[in-house]
Amino acid sequence: MARDSCATRVAVGAAMGGAVGGAVGAVYGTYEAARYKIPGAMKIRHIGQTTLGSAAFFGLFLAAGSLIHCGKSY
Repeated sequence: MARDSCATRVAVGAAMGGAVGGAVGAVYGTYEAARYKIPGAMKIRHIGQTTLGSAAFFGLFLAAGSLIHCGKSY
């Protein structure tokens, strides 16, 4: 696969979105779990769900944005 191919750009966009979304989701999930006083193991589950959901959301939209911009050269 070429370095500047469209598929590579979309994959990198999805990976970057997943990383940023995961970090934001972990911080927000921890804050929310503490705020609503979620007990014990449910706290870990809540933080995990928030992290994965946010990572998937950000990754999807960054990949879509990379796909839209794929044909443009600057």
